[in-house]
Amino acid sequence: MTPALPRRDSPGRIVSISAAPYDGYEFPRVLESLASIGATHVEPAFIVGYTEPFDESAFLPAAAAKYASWLRDYGIRCHAFSSHIDLGRTDAVEVFLRRMDFARALGARVINTNAARRTWSDRFFENVAPLVRHAEALDMWIGLENPGDGSDNLLNTAADAAALLARIGHPRVGLNYDAGNTISHRPGVDTAADALAAMPHCVHTHVKDVRAGTDGYFFVPLGEGGVGCARIVDAIRATPLDVSIEIPMRLHRRPDAQPNRAPYRVPVENIESVLSAALAFVNAHLAAADVANA
Repeated sequence: MTPALPRRDSPGRIVSISAAPYDGYEFPRVLESLASIGATHVEPAFIVGYTEPFDESAFLPAAAAKYASWLRDYGIRCHAFSSHIDLGRTDAVEVFLRRMDFARALGARVINTNAARRTWSDRFFENVAPLVRHAEALDMWIGLENPGDGSDNLLNTAADAAALLARIGHPRVGLNYDAGNTISHRPGVDTAADALAAMPHCVHTHVKDVRAGTDGYFFVPLGEGGVGCARIVDAIRATPLDVSIEIPMRLHRRPDAQPNRAPYRVPVENIESVLSAALAFVNAHLAAADVANA
């Protein structure tokens, strides 16, 4: 099944920036920084093991109201929201419904998460049914993201997408494909080619670059790694997809693909330098592709 594309609350293609590189900073400081580099949209990131520790109280209505107020104060919008869990968990419906409500209160149309480990597939498909009903009620879309940890998931590469989405059978569910995860999840796969194969199944997409070596996988400025970001962004321009720049600078993956979070946060000036260049990279490639396709 080809997913429907999310509605937007602002005109034109949306280029968001993930809050992941700001791991360790309070949300108002994140928004202040993003505004200073000319960003218009943020993708909040609540991912266990990848960001500052949190519990389910983070998604209470009072917290959502506070986040929405901060977004208004800094003039930043939220279109996509990352809150990855395994949707095959026994508590996945309760947990993810709460996170969907939180994300929609911030204005998000897309909430990104993982699918499930393959051994939990039956429960995953049971859990998805009430989640897509809630997505319809909220006017939201669920983006399933391919993982990067080398496990066996229902969504390992683009080749898994068609059968997975056909079995779900609902236009509110598609992929949030991330080629920067594929490079560690399935080494040897042509990441850019896989990203292009995934695009017809996407409701949203992430762009990040990775340097792979014997010492592990390190997130680097766009265009400086082995993912093929230029080719991917050029292809995005031929689609109506919205995109988020996600560069988790405090994190790297060990050679076994497991995430390793540094004990210190990255200085804001370093984050701004990398993200400013990334925003320019994405906008330049979108514009270049636009001229080529004119």
